[in-house]
Amino acid sequence: MSRFIERTEARAEPTPASVPTPTPALAPAPASVLAAEPAAAPVRARATLAVTSAATALALMTYTAPAVTLVDTAAALHTAPSAQAWLLNGTPLGLAAVLLVAGSLADDHGRRRLFVSGTLALALTTLLGALATTTWQFTLARVAQGAASAALLASSLGLLVHAFPTPRGRLHATGVWGAFVSAGIAASPVLSGALPGWRLVYVLLGAATLLVAAVAPRVLTESRSPRGGRPDLPGAAAFGAATVALIAALTLGRDGWLRALVGLLLLASVALLGLFVVIERRVTTPMIDLSLLRKPAFVASSTGGLVTGLAVIGLFSFLPTVLQKSLGMSPMATAWLFLLWSGLSFLVALQARRLAGRVPTRVQLALGFALHAAGVLTMLGAVHAGSWHRMLPGLVLAGIGSGLLNAALPLLAVESVPAARAAMGSGAQQTLRYVGSCAGVALTIALATGTGGGLAHGTDLAMTVSAGLAILGAVGVLGALGVARTAAAARGLAASGSRDRT
Repeated sequence: MSRFIERTEARAEPTPASVPTPTPALAPAPASVLAAEPAAAPVRARATLAVTSAATALALMTYTAPAVTLVDTAAALHTAPSAQAWLLNGTPLGLAAVLLVAGSLADDHGRRRLFVSGTLALALTTLLGALATTTWQFTLARVAQGAASAALLASSLGLLVHAFPTPRGRLHATGVWGAFVSAGIAASPVLSGALPGWRLVYVLLGAATLLVAAVAPRVLTESRSPRGGRPDLPGAAAFGAATVALIAALTLGRDGWLRALVGLLLLASVALLGLFVVIERRVTTPMIDLSLLRKPAFVASSTGGLVTGLAVIGLFSFLPTVLQKSLGMSPMATAWLFLLWSGLSFLVALQARRLAGRVPTRVQLALGFALHAAGVLTMLGAVHAGSWHRMLPGLVLAGIGSGLLNAALPLLAVESVPAARAAMGSGAQQTLRYVGSCAGVALTIALATGTGGGLAHGTDLAMTVSAGLAILGAVGVLGALGVARTAAAARGLAASGSRDRT
């Protein structure tokens, strides 16, 4: 009986803004449940959490797969050094261009529908990446993987908010989901280093993702928050084009920021973003409600995503390649070393929900950035000394910080927007996260390889910049927290004065 109660309590009741549609279940629901909910299929909360977390981990494994195989992949594809940034930036380009669009489409037209489509597309494009024979083929496959991952990631948090409608359940679900972000980052380098070839990595990831895509329709319950009106296709086109132009400029800029093409791409990005703002102010169903920019929680969420991409993902995407080139470490040895960072991130993210009610989410974000900065600064000089041992304390500190970030960011993303727009909130934050990661990768490669003084000196400079960006992120998040407290105090005083006058 107690198990039946637990299963029944795990089912989420649909909120007024979420309209579920029936989906086939693996087993028929108990008659008592069917009698209580005659018009809707039960939400299988735990199964939803398992499927979305597994798909998220696979998406992150695909994203980080080139981290320890970049040297071998570039050699196999005959990729010039100046073009290697594209091998890393292909997936975040697709993610950044599509995430916001995907979040809005998921809320309006079906979160399960978009999740299943994205998971299936990720499986197929990952298998295509294994067959690539040129740099451009591989880069295009990576961009497509990013676009598919965008549909998967944006819709997964919307599915979780629907499945876990209570604050406590949502805290647990987003904590586990964030931990599996870290799990994907942790597992991918080990898998990539253990297998005999980089192509086999993509074959296995594609097959595993295909399996999740086959299971998902049987487990997930459809939900949406329809607003009426037509899809914001002009806004989607303007934002996608602006993102592509910006990331292309950031990636090409490492070969010279004063080149005409880089300048034109930056100007095009600014113009297209301006057009996007104009469109969003005029359409009846915008992709993003621009009034959210006046909410401190949404600003903190967006700032956290952007700085995580710039400072954390940007540095740790290229650092394994630095160690292979400068210290002669094998891909497997590099994977085991960085497992200390990513494994700690997973464990901390999994336990961070215990901080709920004790440490505000934005304070947790600021602490994560501070620990990343401290960890990176302790690694200065390790490459120059030729000693990976000197990196261990820094990897520990940075891993703890990354875990706090991965736990806090998804929770803040859904808390900063109305529950009915959870996928949109997730898409907005993750868009900035992956725009930041593209810029961070380009900046890290430019600093590490193009500043003179050798790779060791350039890596120290890249680490210093990463730490500085993280400190700025902590200050920005705490600033948003201060604004929120001031606004709350002002509202309290205004309410008190109104009661006194009454």
